[in-house]
Amino acid sequence: MQLKEIYTVLCTDDVAGTAAFWERHFGLSRVFDGGWYVHLIGDSDAKSNLAILDCRHETIPVAFRGKKASGLLVNLEVADVDAEYAKAQAAGLKIHLALRDEAFGQRHFITEDPNGVAIDVIKPIPPSAEFAAQYAADSLPR
Repeated sequence: MQLKEIYTVLCTDDVAGTAAFWERHFGLSRVFDGGWYVHLIGDSDAKSNLAILDCRHETIPVAFRGKKASGLLVNLEVADVDAEYAKAQAAGLKIHLALRDEAFGQRHFITEDPNGVAIDVIKPIPPSAEFAAQYAADSLPR
């Protein structure tokens, strides 16, 4: 397989509200809006994709139809996680994990979207020596 791209599709019963949330709080823009499906991209990177799909739509096989996104963690890697944390707090977003540094090489916080999907906003940072040894040489955060 020659994988060209991979992105997340969130199934919801509120496509418009969910898309508006991701636009308002994380700067995504609509590139397609069919009402039942909205495709969003990051303003600075067309490779940053997120789609929102009506969980009741006929294109979803019956075994999956009606099921909303759950048990999902969407990671957003950003340039300035401190600024994003301040924005999230100012907007009144529910913070499940306050901004903190992790020894494994992340500075991050966790919030959620209107469907209860966890959003982990991350900036890679240098890991501790213990965790640095676990990274592939060309993948070590700096």
